[in-house]
Amino acid sequence: MSGISKRFPGVVALENVSLSVHPGEIVALIGENGAGKSTLMKILGGVIEKDSGTIQLNGEQIELNSPAEAGSRHIEFIHQELSVLDNLDVAANIFLHREPTRAGWLKLIDRKILYTQADEILQRLGLEISSRTPLSNLSLAQQQLVEIARAISAGARVLIMDEPTSSLTLTETRRLMEIVRDLKADGVSIIYISHRLHEVEEIADRVVVLRDGRNAGELSRDDISHDRMVRAMVGRDLADFFLTKDRPAVTTEHDWFAVHGLSTLRYPNTTVSFAVGRGEILGLAGLVGAGRSEVARAISGVDPPLKGEVTLAGEMLWIESPQDAIERSIYLVPEDRRSAGLIVDATVRENISLPALQRYSRAGLVNLGKETVAAAHACKSMNIKTASYETKAAKLSGGNQQKLVLARWLALSPQVLIFDEPTRGIDVGSKSEIYAEIRRLAAEGVSVIVISSEMEEVLGISDRIAVMHEGKITGLLEREDFSEEAVMRLATGARSETPTVAGN
Repeated sequence: MSGISKRFPGVVALENVSLSVHPGEIVALIGENGAGKSTLMKILGGVIEKDSGTIQLNGEQIELNSPAEAGSRHIEFIHQELSVLDNLDVAANIFLHREPTRAGWLKLIDRKILYTQADEILQRLGLEISSRTPLSNLSLAQQQLVEIARAISAGARVLIMDEPTSSLTLTETRRLMEIVRDLKADGVSIIYISHRLHEVEEIADRVVVLRDGRNAGELSRDDISHDRMVRAMVGRDLADFFLTKDRPAVTTEHDWFAVHGLSTLRYPNTTVSFAVGRGEILGLAGLVGAGRSEVARAISGVDPPLKGEVTLAGEMLWIESPQDAIERSIYLVPEDRRSAGLIVDATVRENISLPALQRYSRAGLVNLGKETVAAAHACKSMNIKTASYETKAAKLSGGNQQKLVLARWLALSPQVLIFDEPTRGIDVGSKSEIYAEIRRLAAEGVSVIVISSEMEEVLGISDRIAVMHEGKITGLLEREDFSEEAVMRLATGARSETPTVAGN
């Protein structure tokens, strides 16, 4: 790709950007949200058209005016936001539009071959499920692997991977790294977009950096390091990324917010108990499927718990709906911000005011002026970059969408704030801002629970870590005991030598 430019109304998304990748090479494309990475890749994937510049494949100049045209050239795009169909089974998703057929001109789907080939691809990916499984039964991480399986089955020669591990656990990520290396050995050209810079360090042959829609630098294999990538992306050093220095002492009110004997629909035969101090950040770690999100949803009233008690400042709470939790200032920032955290077709202003419209209304009528004042304050406090408060949330970058979800709850003065994968698919600059906000909330006395599958994150931000496995807590780690090995041991089923959490 040479001299690629793309403009949208009022925005220069790309300005004279160039990118090349050789057969059997892994090129990491990095940059902050809004740097132009996704726009550049959507041009290569045929999703949008460039304004100027050229694209060459194997020395031949080509035009890519649709995803189908890119697919015919064996250019496959695995998008960050999943594009799977949950009303079909796994095999149908893998071979969508490429189903094996029989009976000549009748073109009946040959289901025997369909399921046999799909099972082979799933086995290669290490995904231990039947290809006949309805996609709606799978976790977000498993759905991500199905999308990867679809691209691999299409015989990709150029594979674009946009945040492929954003929903994967450490174990699943390691398996994906092996698959990427196998594809490289087969001569596949891979463009790897990720905000997880340790993955880039591990796997990239070369790094191309974008900043503000322009080329900002390139690093060869020997030059790739976390600090150099950060400097190239943001133009500055991010000192003390997780704000570990000068942490304020955690309050002695260790049981300010407590959960006792909680059972969820997914794990009805186990119970979970833990407590979070006032001003404490409790990390909740574990592999995908361990039951962490289910606990968060039960606490916040999204899903009804089968049994259990929740107390705040010693008072028993009855939470049977999200509204009950909101009235007690217990808020959830969900994992999937687009489908569960925001109404993407609503404006920034509307998303900010939505959870508490009564604060902005009189006689049943919403006061636009009050909403606008609240939106202005929220955008300023969280550094949300938007052209207008009337901009639809769908048009914001991933990092700004996540900050918008957080700003909504901050406007309501939380007592307990639960983050489920708070920085999934977010650039390093936005991550730093969100970590600073989490630490500020804790310093002001908010009890914070952070669910994260990113090991570096859960180790860096937490004051203590509770680790889950198959619906129960297997151990609680104090900060001096933090290590990747300690978390993984507990996450795979080993229990603490001494009981640290009651009721499990």
